[in-house]
Amino acid sequence: MDHSRLDVETDGREKNLAEFLAMMDNYTPIIPDAVTDYYLSRTGFDCDDVRIKRLLALAAQKFVADIATDAFQYCKVRQSGNRRTGKERKTVLTMEDLSTALAEYGVNVKKPDYYS
Repeated sequence: MDHSRLDVETDGREKNLAEFLAMMDNYTPIIPDAVTDYYLSRTGFDCDDVRIKRLLALAAQKFVADIATDAFQYCKVRQSGNRRTGKERKTVLTMEDLSTALAEYGVNVKKPDYYS
C-alpha cells in the first residue's frame, strides 16, 4: 500500500471524527447530561469532554431503542397468534417480550419468585 494513500485515508478519518465530535457540541441527547454524568461517575469514568459523554449517552440511547424495537416485534408476533376476528386489541408489551429481547443482548432478567 502506498504511504501517501494511507496518509490520505487517515487524514480523512480524522477529519470525519473531528466533524462528528463538533456536531456533538450542539447535540442534546435524550438522556440528560446530568444523568449521564451520574452513571459515568458511579463506574469510575472521569472525563471533562462533554462531547465524549454525549457520545456515550447516544450509544446508550441506541441500545435502549434497539431493545424496545425488538421487544415490540416479539409482542406483535405473540399477539398475532392470539388475535380474535372482528375485534382489534391494544398492543400490550409484557415482561416476557422484554425479557426475550434483553436475552438477545446478553441481559438475563429473572422475575422474583414472589411474582409467580
